[in-house]
Amino acid sequence: MALARIVLKPGVDKQNTEYGAEGGWIDSDYVRFRYGLPEKMGGWTQFNESAAYLVGMISEIYTWNALDGAPYMIVGTNRKLYALYGALWGDITPIRRTAVGVTFDTINTSTTVTVNDTAHGCIAGDFVTFSSVTGDPGGILNASLTGEFEVQLITNANEYTIISPAAATSTATAAGTANAAYQINVGTAVSTLDYGWGVGTWGASTWGTPRPASTSVSLDSRVWQFDNFGEDVVCQLVNGGIYLFDTSAGITTRATAIAGAPTKSTYAVVSTPDRHLVCFGTESTIGTPSTQDPMFVRFSNQEDINSFIESATNTAGGQRLTDGNHIVSAERSRGQILIWTDTALHGMQYIGPPYTFGFQQLGSNCGLIGPHASADVNGVAFWMGKDAFFMFDGTVKKLACTVQDYVFKDLNVVQNTKVNIGVNTQFNEVTWWYCSFTSDYIDRFVTFNYLENVWSIGTMARTAWTDLGTYSKPTAAEYFPDSTAATISTINGLTAGRSLIYNQEDGKNGNGSAITAYVKSGYFDIGDGDQMLFMKRFIPDFKNQEGNLTVHLLLRPYPQASASPSSLDPYVIAPNTQKVDTRARGRQISLRIESSDLDTNWRYGTLRVDIQPDGLR
Repeated sequence: MALARIVLKPGVDKQNTEYGAEGGWIDSDYVRFRYGLPEKMGGWTQFNESAAYLVGMISEIYTWNALDGAPYMIVGTNRKLYALYGALWGDITPIRRTAVGVTFDTINTSTTVTVNDTAHGCIAGDFVTFSSVTGDPGGILNASLTGEFEVQLITNANEYTIISPAAATSTATAAGTANAAYQINVGTAVSTLDYGWGVGTWGASTWGTPRPASTSVSLDSRVWQFDNFGEDVVCQLVNGGIYLFDTSAGITTRATAIAGAPTKSTYAVVSTPDRHLVCFGTESTIGTPSTQDPMFVRFSNQEDINSFIESATNTAGGQRLTDGNHIVSAERSRGQILIWTDTALHGMQYIGPPYTFGFQQLGSNCGLIGPHASADVNGVAFWMGKDAFFMFDGTVKKLACTVQDYVFKDLNVVQNTKVNIGVNTQFNEVTWWYCSFTSDYIDRFVTFNYLENVWSIGTMARTAWTDLGTYSKPTAAEYFPDSTAATISTINGLTAGRSLIYNQEDGKNGNGSAITAYVKSGYFDIGDGDQMLFMKRFIPDFKNQEGNLTVHLLLRPYPQASASPSSLDPYVIAPNTQKVDTRARGRQISLRIESSDLDTNWRYGTLRVDIQPDGLR
């Protein structure tokens, strides 16, 4: 019998049933669609070829070139702020407070040390650096208490504990002295719904005790957002303070609060080409966090990020938006800044004096799910809403999505702030990473090829992504909540939770390990499926194949029957395999292509099969 070609539509379709998706693909992992055909995604390697573990969960990676052309990277985690220059990392987390003359309490043979500092303002998990230590408290040498420590337990407003690298040799009270530099309070890696049992950082209180309304906790996981002001970087802590990293000062100098700027905002963007610093969801009274208005937009004087007070001689000002409950994010786009609330899209355009900026509503019922869930690609914006995907190319449009139910019915909405988007211009893709319903951490992705209008899905976990540009490969972050690996600097008493940064689309393996990539088709049959079929053989057709891959033929008699493999399954396909004998019999057949070995690569072509009507035995 003549060979028949099995032509399958590109993209994953999970809106239809497995039988209703006949002629297409119904599942995938680590596979993209390009030129209408599925292929294994590229691998990844450790960034800069170094095992540089960073403390906490990364929420954004930002790269840029200084005026001298030197490449830089800045990374924000829920606990730290880091900058990279060349191959060297620096901890640039801002300092919120310094103290002189703090003292220590020790217990003989114990490494737990109580620090005495009035109104220290710490929460469990904060970081403090001690210097100028005197007195060898409790027999602990000064050198052992010099350096950076993680705050373990808050005893009261004036005391907290740390872990010393050496045990005390005696019990002492208010012994020794030291200077202390406190970094800004850490944020959480897991969002929570409300105050109550279990809210707050680990060890903040006792087991079984509900937290009072005054407990200092963040309900949303911490998110950073960055933008350039010249070669320097504006570092906005989402729903927090705003800081500036001075590139010329180097990576050994910490970011500092921007004087004169609002002290609590949702987001910040530098407008172009007029160069105003625009703060969104910010304070109506600058410097008073309690006046934060989630729908208020405030912008600085032109070219002056320290001047936000309006006057007759500057261009500072503000505007309150109306459609929505709070501003979620903003993005520079073609000729304007796009502003998303939880329900709508607005545009902000520079119009010059006397109003400086004009505002207009561009769409409704199209809000954004999280602060990093939108991106602009050549003047077209893409974003993820609470129940659909959207684009704006002059008009707001809901994207036709063949995996919409799969994504939104398996979405952990409590962790919405973790949703992040990555643009991969090399493959014309935008990808959203999100937490599935049963996970508090990123464990799923959904990709849209915006030139071919096809969707794919998978399980790669990335908490942040930035496209190639400053560096020759896209870079992305993965979080390991249980990791206690050594980090780029020594921190005494450091608890678990580390991130790694990768070069993406680099090689064929996942940081040295094999990648299990697969794509599965819908079920096909003969005619209307009213007769059995018998597949005698198939002719494989793969491009750029390296290593072996496996083809599975899954058979079933009816759409809701359980599938079973053919008698000779699985079929191992080597790069030189010319044909495969199958002996596959059933009313409906599904094709699954998979690779799980090191150094494999493949791109599917067009399968040809020797198939004929048959009967039951």
